[in-house]
Amino acid sequence: MFNLSPPGSRRLRIVGLAASALLVLGVATAPPSSAQERTTAPTTADAIPGVDEISSSPNLRQIANVPKVGPFNTEAALNSDLAFSGNYAFAGNYDGFVIFDVKNPRSPKVVSQVLCTGSQNDITVYGDLLFLSTDSSRSDDSCASTSQSAANPASWEGIKIFDIKDKKNPRYIKSVETKCGSHTHTLVPAKDKKTLYLYVSSYSPNAAFPDCQPPHDLISIIKVPLKKPTDAAVVATPVLFPDGGNPGGNGSSATAGCHDITVYAEKDLAAGACMGDGVLFDIKNREAPRVISSVRDTVNFSFWHSATFNNEGTKVVFTDELGGGGGPTCNPTIGATRGADGIYDITGRGDGRTLVFRSYYKIPRENTNFENCVAHNGSLIPVLGRDIMVQAWYQGGISVWDFTNSAQPKEIAYWERGPISDTRLVTGGSWSAYYYNGYIYSNDIQKGLDVLDLNDWRTWTAKLQPYKEFNPQTQPSYWSW
Repeated sequence: MFNLSPPGSRRLRIVGLAASALLVLGVATAPPSSAQERTTAPTTADAIPGVDEISSSPNLRQIANVPKVGPFNTEAALNSDLAFSGNYAFAGNYDGFVIFDVKNPRSPKVVSQVLCTGSQNDITVYGDLLFLSTDSSRSDDSCASTSQSAANPASWEGIKIFDIKDKKNPRYIKSVETKCGSHTHTLVPAKDKKTLYLYVSSYSPNAAFPDCQPPHDLISIIKVPLKKPTDAAVVATPVLFPDGGNPGGNGSSATAGCHDITVYAEKDLAAGACMGDGVLFDIKNREAPRVISSVRDTVNFSFWHSATFNNEGTKVVFTDELGGGGGPTCNPTIGATRGADGIYDITGRGDGRTLVFRSYYKIPRENTNFENCVAHNGSLIPVLGRDIMVQAWYQGGISVWDFTNSAQPKEIAYWERGPISDTRLVTGGSWSAYYYNGYIYSNDIQKGLDVLDLNDWRTWTAKLQPYKEFNPQTQPSYWSW
């Protein structure tokens, strides 16, 4: 990834030319992609679409879809997270991962698939390296492993490392076992550019599990020497909650580890979504992150799931994955402040920085009781002068929303499919929705890879910001005035 920062006069010329071009594009109507799903949308914005129908705002449309293919084309093979490098998108699946060529976003191509079962296969890339999280107890660290009880001392969970120089033939080169496995992980570049760190998040300790003992108030930090990645190893397991963290109760999760961490390396900051706590870290010392502020919401937040900074590093959006992503929470019964996003301002300086709550955001559309829907993975859209992000809501679809005013967030675009079934709840919908080099990419749990085109005057400057590589939980900065 790189920072695009042209000097003053040249910057203005670029912005002026781009503005003219994009305004022309904004009034043009492109023909539908051959890969675009052709379905009938509801007649009103408030109507709930039928099974597999598409509903969207006029400024967000699907331009491509690549369905799951064998061996990942079963209902049990759940698609998970996404990462990007150059012209490639890397999509996790509970049974392995897929590499797509997205040079032409309107016609993505499957380059290769790697069968390597180990939920949830959270995925990141760095140069020619790909990292996978395994968070289910396995008989060994191979891709041919079988499920095995975590009570067995020989069981394995952790990180797998692949060499992806040849995109058609990825090679598995190294594994690193971590305490309680790896539910998610976050890449943290070292300042010397010779080393890469992984912050491994895991939870659910149990006294019967030799490798996952309570209280598990820590994360695992893996150090990866870039010249010799096969020497990767755990170098620290810092305790983040010496006081035990949130004890839980009344619908609030007890804290026993973190679910996910987003780092803003340029600012030496990280935001941790840690089950019952939202946390702000100083990561100046990559091997010894320090908690500088933490917050709890025992009224409306059940499970702190993920985090996103704004570009200035003055706000954090935390998500609440109420019900673990498996239930229908986008309905009047649950309401607008549960299973939602919490927007926090970062006030103060240095170790005096504090997270201050401002508001909640939840999609304004109702879903059926056969649709799992809750706040999930998203990323900042690199827009100049505003704070706008795109976010997945499982079967609630994809929402683009503006939190420039952190006290009054508002949706500016949306896209969703109707329920997978109108007779039973099937786990599905958008697991992750991210903006990458001009387009929104969504990994739908059941329907495959979706590509969407956002055509809105409030976000056109994002098209000026290209990235060579993008792991959403390793948040890059982008150019500003």
